[in-house]
Amino acid sequence: MRSYKRYTRRKRLLKQIAVVALVFILGFVLLRAVSYMVIQGEIPMINSFNLFRREADTSFGWNLILVNDDYCVPRNYEVELTELSNGEKVDSRIYPQLQQMFDDARAEGLELFVREGYRTTQDQKDIMNERIQQYQNEGYSRGEAKKLAKEYVAEPGTSEHELGIAVDINADTSKCSSDAVYTWLANNAYKYGFIKRYPDNKIEITGVNNEPWHYRYVGVDAALEMQEKGLCLEEYIETLK
Repeated sequence: MRSYKRYTRRKRLLKQIAVVALVFILGFVLLRAVSYMVIQGEIPMINSFNLFRREADTSFGWNLILVNDDYCVPRNYEVELTELSNGEKVDSRIYPQLQQMFDDARAEGLELFVREGYRTTQDQKDIMNERIQQYQNEGYSRGEAKKLAKEYVAEPGTSEHELGIAVDINADTSKCSSDAVYTWLANNAYKYGFIKRYPDNKIEITGVNNEPWHYRYVGVDAALEMQEKGLCLEEYIETLK
């Protein structure tokens, strides 16, 4: 009987040792993987939605940096800003094309303005938290509120507004309709290097609901090709690899 008990205890101990060893091995493998990404300059960003998120690839140029739920704004990303007449700011490199686009739209009787330009990561955090709180106030749980908020608000560190090359454009509705402005932008923005970043027919790819006001600068050549081929930025970047 005692021999059986000793055998049972020994068996249980071996199982415990095996579990500990397995956890140790998995932890070691994970640590090596993270270390490799650090060495390669691909430090993952840990967050509540996507456990490991890599830094965005900058090899295609500043105007083609892809940030989304999988790729975050590069570390130490710096941008020189130009302030607009209403106080909003954008990357100085996109200002000439943005101003020309607005001038041409106004020449056709439209009145539009940049509602949102550059944001800091803290700005993005505040917006996300406000949206989450809004949904919680409507009766959703914290988890449900986060999921709903993410449909329209980018996770801090992954918003194109943090790059300074995306703008939310609204109409002065006292002078023209929002539909008129959005239609004009959809038909003409590419001529100035801007794309409608989150179209309604690409939701499964971008992971973001239709935003007719959100335009992103990619450069005239890229915007023209994307317009002609019906590509979103994720799809276009794949063609460059």
